[in-house]
Amino acid sequence: MQESLTLNGKVWSRTLSFFFGLGMMVASVLTIRHFFLANYPTSIYAGSFCDINSFFNCDSSAFSVISQVRGVPLGYFGLLVGALVSLGAVFPSVGLERTNKTLSTVNFAGVVGLFLFSVLYLKSLCLLCTGYYIFSIASFILFWRYGVDRDNPGWFSRYFSPSVKHLATFVVVTLLGAYGMVLFHHARRDAQSGGVAARVVTQYYNLAVVKSPSLISPYRTFRSTEKFEDAPIQIIEYADFLCPDCLFLTQQMGKLKEEFKGKINVAYQFFPLEARCNQVVEKDKHPGACDLSYLAAYDPAKFPQIHDEIFANFEKAKDPAWRNALAKKYQIEGAFNDPKTKDLVQRIINTGNEYEKTSEKYAHGIRSTPTLIINNRMIIGTLPYAQLRAIFQALVEEREKAGGKGFLENWVPTK
Repeated sequence: MQESLTLNGKVWSRTLSFFFGLGMMVASVLTIRHFFLANYPTSIYAGSFCDINSFFNCDSSAFSVISQVRGVPLGYFGLLVGALVSLGAVFPSVGLERTNKTLSTVNFAGVVGLFLFSVLYLKSLCLLCTGYYIFSIASFILFWRYGVDRDNPGWFSRYFSPSVKHLATFVVVTLLGAYGMVLFHHARRDAQSGGVAARVVTQYYNLAVVKSPSLISPYRTFRSTEKFEDAPIQIIEYADFLCPDCLFLTQQMGKLKEEFKGKINVAYQFFPLEARCNQVVEKDKHPGACDLSYLAAYDPAKFPQIHDEIFANFEKAKDPAWRNALAKKYQIEGAFNDPKTKDLVQRIINTGNEYEKTSEKYAHGIRSTPTLIINNRMIIGTLPYAQLRAIFQALVEEREKAGGKGFLENWVPTK
């Protein structure tokens, strides 16, 4: 038996390989857990411990196009690779180590690609994913430095010579497990419109009633009635054009626009998280957010189109050159330095002072985006489509019931 990472090698190398595989498994399990918690929360109060700021933000990954493959969370594949690496350290064989070395190489390439996609495209980094990246890279280095066939003169066969038997078993187990994961995914998705939705609506009605801000923004992303209070659904949305969660909320609201047409008013309450115009933030979390607010506010008639165009070009909007081009396109170049526009935006931002403080350090009660005041009840952050829809439907039925039963009274909870 030739000497390698796990075959006739030293105890320390096998031990390291085992713990690196175990680390990949733990990070993958936490990533899978966060994926379901973010996309299918079971409570209106759900949050994430790893959403530190706009860059170190796991939700951006959980909501992105790379979070799943046909309903299977990406972390599932990492879980199986980590399990096989640990298994190979406990039960070493030439075939298993060659298979693990092949999978480790493929996994390393995938990790590098995911890291670059997150940093360059999503402009954020998931801490849980980062843990998986670190353990994966460390495992690859072990196989590269001490693995079987490391002296093979052929580059391809040095890294890609798996045991057909082991690889075929891995593929079958992966496919069977993936099918089960898809079924679980569908069950969690369907549950959002069942018992979870009823619970969220109950929690919504148990929230404290808050007053409307002294200045409700005249800028509307959805307008059903001239008078804001006349719509069954009245949303005051404190938002930032460069906030990833605000982008997700905008996408969710776009799905609900047609369904609740004629029944919803949404006032866009400017709250850019940039210290240049908002005293809540100590540093510029989203540079350019103030300028985008000025551009959107300059001409109320053009606000809906500019709002939609900014969110449709979320990454480009971070570039000053793109913002200048947007100003030129809509002939609003004066927005950047217009005193009236800046004053109005500032007055809208300052309405955040009117709510209960969450920290003695800040005067504002509202400190993050998005913060929604839905019919005078405040929700910090956003919710999945099914849960927002359930709340909206409850509000519509409450307005239209005219003495009949409302949403909660008619609800038949799932067993």
